[in-house]
Amino acid sequence: MTETYILFTLVGTTYAVRTRDVQHMEMVEEITPVPNAPPFVEGVVFSRGQVVPVLNLRARFGFERAAPDIRARLLIVQVSGRTIGLLVDSARDFASITAEAVRPPQEALTGLNGSYLEGVAVLNDRIVLVLDLAAVIDGAEPLVRGAKETV
Repeated sequence: MTETYILFTLVGTTYAVRTRDVQHMEMVEEITPVPNAPPFVEGVVFSRGQVVPVLNLRARFGFERAAPDIRARLLIVQVSGRTIGLLVDSARDFASITAEAVRPPQEALTGLNGSYLEGVAVLNDRIVLVLDLAAVIDGAEPLVRGAKETV
């Protein structure tokens, strides 16, 4: 079975999320900070009529924060009935990846951000880390608890 993914970069590494989990992608404009939020929660944005919490994936994965530039993107994803924005360095590629091409992460990767990985794939000699979105937002409570799906 082949699935389509959106590829994005973070600190020079390519990651992938399933397109079915992504509602839309947008440029980073204004993110409103939220008091007493976990350190990896950048704040909230108003996107398509909805207030959406934003997770800074650099901070979530233990990397140094960087001010968003013109290439930075917000991936608005839906996970477990919640709508969350993921702040990434850049995103513009789509790729089809077969289920067989996604290998479980090796034990060496289960350190800092390996617990957020569903698997690893190689596309055209480029290593792509496939994210486990549920693991990424786990621990983002209580801010994202209220980010329920609006239909």
